[in-house]
Amino acid sequence: MRVRAFRRLWTAQFVANIGTWTQTVGAQWLMGDLGGSALEIALIQTATTLPVFLLVVPAGALGDVVDRRRQLLAGQSLMLAGAGLLSLMAALHHVSPGSLLALTALMAVGQGISVPVFQAIQPELVGPELIPQAALLNSANANVARAVGPALGGLLIAALGPEATFALNAVSFVGVLFVLATWRRERADRPLGAERVPAAIRAGARYIRSAPAFTSVLVRTALFMAFASALWSLLPAVARGPLGLGAGGYGLLLGCIGAGAIAGAALMSVLRTLIRTELLVTGGMVMFALTTATTGFVRSVPAVVVALLLTGLAWVAVLSTLNSSAQLLLPGWTRARALAYYQLAFMGGQALGAVGWGVLADLTGLTAAVVTSGLGLLAVTALATWRMPLPDSRHDMAWSGHWPEPPAVDAGPGPVLVTVEWRVQPTRTGEFLRAMRLVGRSRRRTGATLWGLFQDLEEPTVFLENFTVATWTEHLRQHFERGTEFDREHDERARACTIDGEPPRVRHYGWAAPARPGRHVLGHR
Repeated sequence: MRVRAFRRLWTAQFVANIGTWTQTVGAQWLMGDLGGSALEIALIQTATTLPVFLLVVPAGALGDVVDRRRQLLAGQSLMLAGAGLLSLMAALHHVSPGSLLALTALMAVGQGISVPVFQAIQPELVGPELIPQAALLNSANANVARAVGPALGGLLIAALGPEATFALNAVSFVGVLFVLATWRRERADRPLGAERVPAAIRAGARYIRSAPAFTSVLVRTALFMAFASALWSLLPAVARGPLGLGAGGYGLLLGCIGAGAIAGAALMSVLRTLIRTELLVTGGMVMFALTTATTGFVRSVPAVVVALLLTGLAWVAVLSTLNSSAQLLLPGWTRARALAYYQLAFMGGQALGAVGWGVLADLTGLTAAVVTSGLGLLAVTALATWRMPLPDSRHDMAWSGHWPEPPAVDAGPGPVLVTVEWRVQPTRTGEFLRAMRLVGRSRRRTGATLWGLFQDLEEPTVFLENFTVATWTEHLRQHFERGTEFDREHDERARACTIDGEPPRVRHYGWAAPARPGRHVLGHR
């Protein structure tokens, strides 16, 4: 927080995040006042998250291509317009269930444009040595606001009615717009020019497919949100029904989650140094599962209050750890688009989960739905911990520049084939093959569409690596924009196995077949 630009934007974003979640609670409560069913109340969560789910990937790719500041200004302006219109309609008592869902979805469109870029620009504001702290603070920002905002919303509903939450949300965007308008962002040097958005989306998807550690973070996030969404979407109905509470009591329950979240955020810096990543996430998921089941089953308000305090702590522990892990696993060139997939997992799990738990609550009752979500989260936590463990080490994702200078040629618009001939010490063949498996992932992450490794049948010490790239420009991006220090480590392990440390011989081939460029003849995708 010592960096002024980071501090200003972080603070403004925190206020806006609180406003957004405050309004979500107000919308859920107003839907209940309008006579909405448990499903219609749960659909507020879906209207909040489904547009983000649909827009976040193209918005993330756009954020790696265009000026991120301007994209944020557009998204935040749209959210301000939607919040202002809903606030006015609520004050005039002209809100129906349909218009409430529609305006909530409109604001979610602006959020979908903004969310991946907000996450991506945080590390831009600090030096490389502060990226881990920035990632943790950015994660705490979103997740503490996610817990504190609903608590504040509950208090406002009790004191002034749900209309006050809409007005607060509209005002909360002013600070973000001011900070963004006055921020003088340094323009990145792009000698190869900006990528096209469709190509950027494909590049981001390729990166994730070849990054198993990041994929584990995505899956764990989606699973957690799918089951955790039951508590957030059905808590208003639990407060009204089994617990017999009004707006003030609902605000108390949300305040407990918020207090637990604040305590969790304060403890996270210490917990991260004492507890490894996997244990912290698994423990948090187990705690959230048990407290959710308790909230659904117990009819004692004091017991539920204690459970929700622990729920807030577990919420922050899980999501701040997953979010910071995601950011630390990404290089700068793909940060916005890859974090878009993180948001896709987050919002998609929440949106689909909210609908599912709402339907289950209508069919089986609130108690069965909430308790089932807690037990289900316990089961998927055990499975995910076994099958998809999270990494503890931090990879150096800075650009390395270790690729050799490419030839100055014009390869045309078609795909490019790159061959790399390795001469390997016979006694280190197994070690070389293990290293090359990681090299292959590195090539795919940085842009290769096909990759293969072949051994010379007549001279077994010779191995031929080949990979194809969509265009020559895309291959140049591998050289000048995408290779990281983490990728360099894999290359050096493979090179250590060569005869006398001999560097491999690299050749480049442009498309020459009569078939139209883009038709692959070397293998399958």
